[in-house]
Amino acid sequence: MSLEDRAKATAKNIEGKAQEALGNVSGDPEDKTEGKAKQGEASVRHGVEDLKDKAKDMIDRA
Repeated sequence: MSLEDRAKATAKNIEGKAQEALGNVSGDPEDKTEGKAKQGEASVRHGVEDLKDKAKDMIDRA
């Protein structure tokens, strides 16, 4: 697991939440959609890191 990669994914999620909130307040559907997309990207990044962790654990146990 890369702590740096996890931090980047968390930052991307926060950025996405902020952009989505801005889209909600301003009524801009494009900002809202882009914010949700960034949150989705962050979720995928976290999933990749989880898989890396599981693979490392399996290798360490072998």
